[in-house]
This record gives sequence, C-alpha cells and structure tokens, in this order.
Amino acid sequence: MELHNLKPAKGAIHREKRIARGEGSGHGGTAGKGHKGMKARSGATTSKSFEGGQTPLQRRLPKFGFKNPDRIEYKEVNLSTLEAYASRYGVAEFNVAFFTANRIFNKRDRIKLLANGEVTRAYRLQVHACSATAKAKIEAAGGSVDLI
Repeated sequence: MELHNLKPAKGAIHREKRIARGEGSGHGGTAGKGHKGMKARSGATTSKSFEGGQTPLQRRLPKFGFKNPDRIEYKEVNLSTLEAYASRYGVAEFNVAFFTANRIFNKRDRIKLLANGEVTRAYRLQVHACSATAKAKIEAAGGSVDLI
C-alpha cells in the first residue's frame, strides 16, 4: 500500500445536504426548520440556560447563605513557613515590606500568623493578626510580635 492508493472508507464520503434549494432537494419549503416558532426565524439563538419559557433552574432553586460585605480576609503564614523564609532570605525580621518586596503577598493583603511549626530563632514580626499560640511560641524563643 502506498500513499497514492489510499481511499476513504466506503460510506465515509457523501453529498452535502443542500438546504433551502427547492422542493426537489427534499429540504425545501421550511428548510428543515419545521413550522413557525422562534427556531424557524433567521438569526434565532437561545442561551444554554434557556428552558423553552419554563422558569429557569436558577430561579426555581432557593436562595441561601449570606456574604458579609465587611468581612476581613487574612493571608496565613505558619511558623514553619517563617523558618523556611528565614533560612532562604537570611532574615529574622518580617513585616509587610519584606513580604511585598519578595512577592509573597500583595501590599493590600492582611497577614495573620498561625502556630503550625516550631521556632528555633528569635524573630521580630509585624503582622495584622496573630494566634495566641503563635505569639507564645515566638516570645518563648525570645522574639516579638507587633500588631499593625
């Protein structure tokens, strides 16, 4: 078998349907669109969520929950992460300027210190919030935590 001998499988090639080319084509008259209705009109499209005039699903389902517009979201930093940053960047003082300069957080982010991990050195921290356990661990190692 060679490239010039290749042929499509039997039945794979068939004539194009010539829609709206007269009654003799078998697809004349309404051109396969049925009689009247929205889908028979030119340019008619419906959205994926359209259910034929039935009340849509998103309106049938109950609303629930509450989103507090005044909620304060924090980005968390664990003590184990601080240890990694200290060894990587060679620093013992962490503040918003450090986190933004190293592209760890955005300057608008609020930072909260969490107690996951151990502290081996004395760190000076300036964060927006801190868990009591994390603060106790930092102060036990001789460091300090200042809240912004």
